Amino acid sequence: MSQPAEQLNGPSRNFVDVRELAAADMQRVDALIRQRLSSDVVLINQIADHIIASGGKRLRPMLHVLAASAAGYTGEQHIKLAAVIEFIHTSTLLHDDVVDESGLRRGRETANALWGNAASVLVGDFLYSRSFQLMVELDNMRIMRILADTTNTIAEGEVLQLLNIGNADVDEASYLAVIERKTAVLFAAATELGGILGGLPQAQTAALREYGVQLGYAFQIADDLLDYVSDAGTLGKNIGDDLAEGKPTLPIIYALEHARSDPDGAAQAHSLRHAIEKGGLDSLDRIIASIRDSGALERTRARAVAHADAARQALFTLPASPYRDALADLADYSVQRSS
Repeated sequence: MSQPAEQLNGPSRNFVDVRELAAADMQRVDALIRQRLSSDVVLINQIADHIIASGGKRLRPMLHVLAASAAGYTGEQHIKLAAVIEFIHTSTLLHDDVVDESGLRRGRETANALWGNAASVLVGDFLYSRSFQLMVELDNMRIMRILADTTNTIAEGEVLQLLNIGNADVDEASYLAVIERKTAVLFAAATELGGILGGLPQAQTAALREYGVQLGYAFQIADDLLDYVSDAGTLGKNIGDDLAEGKPTLPIIYALEHARSDPDGAAQAHSLRHAIEKGGLDSLDRIIASIRDSGALERTRARAVAHADAARQALFTLPASPYRDALADLADYSVQRSS
């Protein structure tokens, strides 16, 4: 019989405590990232240095080293795999910022804003190819297959999201399909690969993958929620950026559902549809007020919390350890963070 999620571990640690648990491994991961980002092409080094200096939580590689430790792994391959995962993630960020025409990430100017779209795309390609060089060094066909499938799925998610921009008919299922491919699949690979390195039985490795999937959903839904309740000082981008780009994320999808079901909501539905289809920020205050008044933010948060709870539940089959508890704490963090 499964126990309640809140009894999985002791007092919840905050993100700083979880990061401290992974600190020794993550220092080695960071050193490897810096080493493998180095190139004799000056522009690559400049953009790479900018990426490193921009900070970031290194959440995905941290998930991998924690999952590997939770699986009892004591070797060295998790360091290279963590770097591979971070390279894949960072390359997608470089490409995303070009597609979205973003000028700000984590409170700093994006690479495309500083060096232009062409340089950002090409350095993103460099990072992809670097990740595959590292994969080959691991000489494990099962691992390479998972990562190759993951990168292909991420690319599909990017295209799906592009197709959804400006489409006011995107529903919750379509939105979740994008999240699964763009975000959850890399979380899932990070945690599943930890189980594989640790030699866990198939059921436990599958549970780690499910944890990653559910955590990815929770993290991205919470991130989309923050776009309507945060600001550039905390989130690192401006409130309403997703709306300005015509991205139909869950808060506005729920608000539009609410307006359509309201006998007096025709005008509000028309306004929300127009905001998605045209983008821009000309009526941002009114749109955000509509979203907040509709209860969409509370509903979005509840959906994120449900996925975080599912992530915690997936950990029950793993052996008890501080690393398993840290993974559970990251599920809490994914929906409690403010940036």
